[in-house]
Amino acid sequence: MCGFVGMFDQHGERQANRDLVQRMNDSIIHRGPDGEGYHFDSGIALGHRRLAVIDLSQGQQPMKNRDGTVVVVYNGEIYNFRELRQELQSLGHDFRTKSDSEVIVHAWEEWREDCVTRFSGMFAFALWDDTQKTLFLARDRRGKKPLYYAVLEDGWIIFGSELKALLLDQRLKRRLDPKAVENYFTYGYVPDPQTIFEGVSKLAPAHSLSWRRGGRQRLKSYWRPVLDETLPARPEELIPILRQHLQRSVEARLISDVPLGAFLSGGVDSGAIVSTMANLTGGPPETFTVSFAEADFDEAPHAQMVAARCSTNHHVRETQPSPLADLGQIIDHFDEPFADSSAIPTYHISAFARQHVTVVLSGDGGDEVFAGYRRYWWHMTEERIRSAMPAGFRRSFFGTLAALYPKLDWAPQAFRAKTAFHELSHDSLDGYRNSVGLLSSQMRERIFTDRFRRELQGYSSTEVLREALRDCQSEHPLLQAQHLDIKTYLPGDILVKVDRASMAHSLEARVPLLDHEFVAWAGQLPAKLKIKGLDRKWILRQALADRLPEETLARPKQGFSVPLSRWLRGPLRPDVERALMSESLVDTGLFRRESLRRLLDQHLSRRHDHGVVLWCLLVFARFAERRL
Repeated sequence: MCGFVGMFDQHGERQANRDLVQRMNDSIIHRGPDGEGYHFDSGIALGHRRLAVIDLSQGQQPMKNRDGTVVVVYNGEIYNFRELRQELQSLGHDFRTKSDSEVIVHAWEEWREDCVTRFSGMFAFALWDDTQKTLFLARDRRGKKPLYYAVLEDGWIIFGSELKALLLDQRLKRRLDPKAVENYFTYGYVPDPQTIFEGVSKLAPAHSLSWRRGGRQRLKSYWRPVLDETLPARPEELIPILRQHLQRSVEARLISDVPLGAFLSGGVDSGAIVSTMANLTGGPPETFTVSFAEADFDEAPHAQMVAARCSTNHHVRETQPSPLADLGQIIDHFDEPFADSSAIPTYHISAFARQHVTVVLSGDGGDEVFAGYRRYWWHMTEERIRSAMPAGFRRSFFGTLAALYPKLDWAPQAFRAKTAFHELSHDSLDGYRNSVGLLSSQMRERIFTDRFRRELQGYSSTEVLREALRDCQSEHPLLQAQHLDIKTYLPGDILVKVDRASMAHSLEARVPLLDHEFVAWAGQLPAKLKIKGLDRKWILRQALADRLPEETLARPKQGFSVPLSRWLRGPLRPDVERALMSESLVDTGLFRRESLRRLLDQHLSRRHDHGVVLWCLLVFARFAERRL
């Protein structure tokens, strides 16, 4: 696991600013503290930071072919690099190292842009072909590894693993993208390929981008998720195959020349990974959990049960008394506004695990692949209601109910029907946007200024979902919801959180449940084997019945959450009060100051729970202070 930066003159052969490239590379030293390397030539500069995991003695980058005409800097792991190496050797390629980065160089020589279709793993890389005068950027199918780029007015292209590296270039203008702001305050993150700044993009998952000197550009999608129901609904046949896929995926991610362990939350997904590791490794796996003093947010007892069942060497870290001590630093690591508060415990567990290991396996992706979210069941239910009622009547009927029903923030979940009525009054995509979103349309209108609303020119954050749904091949509401999350929430939120929080501590995180072959197979499962009645992830639970405690399999999803609303009334109160009244936030011209003050007063007095919106604003204020 590593990080890289670079500059490319798309029009000529001007020399890159070496000092700038080195400062850009230094800014991401946390991604690779074990070494650095550079390649400078006419019109091209590449910098690399290395976290040594495989081939510790010979895997330094930039990696070149024998005559130095092909150069790559790379972040990630190619899990099938040994098989590809053998294939390329049979085609006449001569290897000097045992690293997976050299496989990329030779794969480019053999297959050019199609090389990415051969790779199984998590990766982002930049490759320079001097013979072709071509820069080639690529990102893995799921978007596990990040890649930012910007085209500057003077013809230079700058790129890197994190946005902070690009922001060191003073030629880059820091203009907020109004659509990105709208999307952040809807979803809590800025979806690919947008960034919070105009003129800066993320390369989208499963995309490559090539520039030939002279200005020719080619953006290409090389893979897309396919969800259908082509497999037979016979659990007795499918469960053994699921277990085989799980074992193969975990086994591939155990390749490492450094100590390795796993995150363990006590849920089904992390339990699936750890129980499989226990069957594959010679000794007890190293597992890591963080605990909270607040019992209703603490998963440590559940994790302990799984650890005992799987005979792991289990480590627990208590986040108290100061889980918020590094809050500003945590927010800063994301560069863009990022409002998933579970980044806090993810950051802490990563710091804890890094004291013992360099690589961890994580259970992320199981909810998207096997339908674990509660909202999936609700979405299917709402779609049945939508299909049974005329649109006009449905909008009027449920819209009226939503307006009349009180907002019972304090009540148990079953009595908070206002949101459900509101969603049913909308069409499918708008309803799902409200389901996955953090702030409702009404709340965004409440906090944004009229000037900012005019800048949006009618743009709606629903467009993110509409664009993501274009290549979905299924009409089934569950498969459509999974498709949307796989294209948006998974790469934009979950994988960003895991990457930034782990790499902040030079820890490599691997996600076996997102192996692309495993995901492709699971995408063919019938919907009724994913959600059966009220049971979510049904077939995965069945596959693990003899490996995990019964309490783990029966326990409802808890999520890696934090007591956010309590913190905002307690230890975070001074921070949020200061942030909402700060000049950096007011100067953006985005927010109605009196509305923010009213939200805070209502939250502190417990009249309403505005924890989510206040957290979004606190994060944005920190971003504005540090990045604008």
